[in-house]
Amino acid sequence: MAFKNQQEFIDALEQAGELVRIKEYVDPKLEIAEITDRVSKMPGGGKALLFENTGFDFPVLMNAYGSEKRMCLALGVTHLDAVAEEIEDLFKMLSAPKEGILDKLKLLPKLGQFASWMPKVRKGRGECQQVVVTDNPDITKLPVITCWPKDGGPFVTLPVIHTKDPNTGHRNVGMYRMQVFGPQLTGMHWHRHKVSAKHFNAYKQAGKKMPVAVALGGDPAYAYSATAPLPENVDEYMLAGFLRKKKSGARTMYHST
Repeated sequence: MAFKNQQEFIDALEQAGELVRIKEYVDPKLEIAEITDRVSKMPGGGKALLFENTGFDFPVLMNAYGSEKRMCLALGVTHLDAVAEEIEDLFKMLSAPKEGILDKLKLLPKLGQFASWMPKVRKGRGECQQVVVTDNPDITKLPVITCWPKDGGPFVTLPVIHTKDPNTGHRNVGMYRMQVFGPQLTGMHWHRHKVSAKHFNAYKQAGKKMPVAVALGGDPAYAYSATAPLPENVDEYMLAGFLRKKKSGARTMYHST
């Protein structure tokens, strides 16, 4: 199943009885995380929590993927093993030796179907830019949570981060915690072996600044794909399209200058 945006997924959670709306004020500093920690440890993973009164103009969705039932709903399957089996079957089919013309012809329908899920890139402004809240970005106006008493500060914990190799143009979509230092400054936590870290080193060697695009929300398949341990040459949006059975990224991927 493909969700157009996170609001559609929230609506699906509510219809399935998997969402609790919290209308009382809850502080993003420590309180939201503490409540979520207790709820997520309940039998079955508790419920997804939508904190609607955060002291900011924006709500906070927590524990959205904290149970097998909600993950199945997010990925449109009846059990999570189906996802692994489907991906495994696809790679087996693509990697199997093709000994004759009949073997190759049998593969064509699947390849045609697979091509229909490939990500599509649109130049110009994306749908995510249809509503511009401000011309002066200030991340401190978002209810970014502080999770633990001894944390260095508030962290964006589920960002979908896009970078490109400066030499090949190949895209990587990953998920790395972002620490908020100021209105327009964050620190990004990634390990040396991560693909985005390799991109950064390539830009650094070339003496160039690295462009980075960060998306919050969207179809749950994007977050799932950003965390999947894929080979470097496999586009995460291709996996998302495979899971969604629909082109990925058309609404969020765009070129800008």
